[in-house]
Amino acid sequence: MSANFVALTYLFAAVLFILTLKGLSSPATSRRGNQFGMIGMAIAVLTTLTLTHNMAYILIAIAVGGTIGAIIAQRIQMTAMPELVAAMHSLVGLAAVLVAMSAFNDPVAYGIALPGEILHSSNRIELFIGTFVGAVTFTGSIIAFLKLSGKMSGKPIRFSGQHWVNLGLGIVMVGFGVVFFLSPSWTPFLIMTAIALLLGVLLIVPIGGADMPVVISMLNSYSGWAAAGIGFTLNNNMLIIAGSLVGSSGAILSYIMCKAMNRAFLSVILGGFGGGEGAAADSGDGKQKTYRSGSADDAAFLMGNASSVIIVPGYGLAVARAQHAIKEMSNALTEKGVHVRYAIHPVAGRMPGHMNVLLAEAEVPYDQVVEMDEINNEFADTDVVLVIGANDVVNPAAKNDKSSPIYGMPILEAHKARTILVVKRSMATGYAGLDNDLFYLDKTMMVFGDAKKVVEDIIKSLA
Repeated sequence: MSANFVALTYLFAAVLFILTLKGLSSPATSRRGNQFGMIGMAIAVLTTLTLTHNMAYILIAIAVGGTIGAIIAQRIQMTAMPELVAAMHSLVGLAAVLVAMSAFNDPVAYGIALPGEILHSSNRIELFIGTFVGAVTFTGSIIAFLKLSGKMSGKPIRFSGQHWVNLGLGIVMVGFGVVFFLSPSWTPFLIMTAIALLLGVLLIVPIGGADMPVVISMLNSYSGWAAAGIGFTLNNNMLIIAGSLVGSSGAILSYIMCKAMNRAFLSVILGGFGGGEGAAADSGDGKQKTYRSGSADDAAFLMGNASSVIIVPGYGLAVARAQHAIKEMSNALTEKGVHVRYAIHPVAGRMPGHMNVLLAEAEVPYDQVVEMDEINNEFADTDVVLVIGANDVVNPAAKNDKSSPIYGMPILEAHKARTILVVKRSMATGYAGLDNDLFYLDKTMMVFGDAKKVVEDIIKSLA
């Protein structure tokens, strides 16, 4: 295949990837965006296959990987999507490291050096950057997977002088990178890689569970830059473009997540956030707080006689697999003339867009799903807000308690509604470990129980 035709097909695939990002910017066009992405990737893969003489090995690898991926995709639950994404990021990072090692071992085969010549200075820089970004992504994503899947404590793991240790390791890693640049050999390359692998662990372990949405977004960005690094090593423009798109979009998303959680972007990059974990879940003055509780029948009566209802979903909804039940409840309320909408916080759940995907799976109409900035002004004029499985994203302390670790974090202002219903299993704190003043307001009624069971009981009462 001619070089011009390869360049043309890669350009077409790149355009499709850009259209993919455009489509994914809105729930209404996300399916079409995914289709563009699949077509673009198929074109890129088929074009790349024409450039190799070892197609059989590649096809076998694709078949094995595709089979494993298909099995996992069919079995994975929506609640496990965050850890699955983290696991996928780790594989991208590992691929970057292995490709860099392979290219350094045999640069002639990769076309980055002639027989008997050493690597060009630009290639050495590419290998260094691709290796350390890939290594940090690999081990960091593994730690994120372990935390999200419950195989490792979600609490921050810290020790004295942690940031100084990270800084020191970073300087030493760069130092060995300089040695590798000046005199390419395996010793500085392997030491540099080992330090990068350790840094990936140390950057993620001090981050608590409440900050995991930002972690996933940031690791997504890292995996993109690692893929771009592989592209430079392989002299593959398509991989450079795709990796850059993922890296830049992930960085932008991370910035949006940071704003939504009142975090400093630089602190995220350096792994120095998550300080709000483990706050006491009491009133702060030793007094016992009182709350009002009711039944599913009470909740059905209040919503059935309202003119407007806003539903605030959270991770508890995903755990209970109640998305289809909540859709059925919404239909029942709509039939009674109630105006129903869903309010989505940018970091609701454990990854960006988790709640949007969950509701889309239940075929909730896109025009009913409203983002935080668009709906916050409407809570004050809403009769009933149903908070189901959410906690920290509706905590008023973020707006009125300067001593709270989450003070300044934008929240869904559910506390302004006329009546608030909260569906929870118990009065336990949320992912950030903070008590929620919303639960103790006079206009709040707690409905305890499994989210799916409570919603199903509400549906029966509405009927």
